Amino acid sequence: MSEGTSPAGEKLQKVLARAGLGSRREMERAIEAGRVTVNGTVAELGERVTEEDRIEFDGRRLPVVEESRCRVILYNKPVGEICSRHDPEGRPTVYDRLPRLKTGRWISVGRLDFNTSGLLLFTNSGELANRLMHPSSVIDREYLVRIQGEVDDEMKKRLLTGVLLEDGVARFTDIVESGGEGRNRWFYCVVMEGRNREVRRLWESQGVRVSRLKRVRYGSVFIPSHVRVGQWIEMEPREIDDLCLTAGLPKLGQRPLTPVERQSLQRQRRKLRKSPSPASRRGKSSGK
Repeated sequence: MSEGTSPAGEKLQKVLARAGLGSRREMERAIEAGRVTVNGTVAELGERVTEEDRIEFDGRRLPVVEESRCRVILYNKPVGEICSRHDPEGRPTVYDRLPRLKTGRWISVGRLDFNTSGLLLFTNSGELANRLMHPSSVIDREYLVRIQGEVDDEMKKRLLTGVLLEDGVARFTDIVESGGEGRNRWFYCVVMEGRNREVRRLWESQGVRVSRLKRVRYGSVFIPSHVRVGQWIEMEPREIDDLCLTAGLPKLGQRPLTPVERQSLQRQRRKLRKSPSPASRRGKSSGK
């Protein structure tokens, strides 16, 4: 190879991560464990591949590039669902309502606990999911929270300055009051990390109780008004490109949607605007 010429192809672990099989680091471990072959030969870490190469992961062939385009789902999570694929207690999970993928898997961008509702993103790209969650991407998450207890200026100042929790100092970058009466008041608050139960723990450190919690924004992504609780909507390629920029990744430059894909996406959006939320239907059928 002449000096200044880039090696052909793309690193194998990056291709596997983009196909939704896991994060790039997980794919590096899979390659080292001998779970990946290229053209019938056990792959080596750092190996580069092209579209012409036959890649198999655990004996299953990787889909061609056209089939494994990056996809992102926005889901409006209801209270009462867990962010795991399976639950020993038999509780519903956020994956139950998502559309099935022919290849790969949906990867959750962060988590919301059982009693928290609101915006969740899912993607089939391990690389995109990892970058959206990584602290170095500095992406803010905004929540609407109802507080039971007295909240004064001194408390808000402490929460904005920083509070020592069991896993280190945490803080809100913004707190805006949003109505309520007496000891039940609503606030919009923003955090820059995705620590476990961070919003609840911050408020509870001040001796007040969180009675309602909903995530309303992730970076520049908001829940569309027509996506009701328990419903999801798939992002278009241009929206995914914007999300990549938010995560500090280059635009993917994806192929345009095929006519069938475009019709499917439009049909799903029309359906959202007409139908009641699945959470409402389930509540009525269970007598709640």
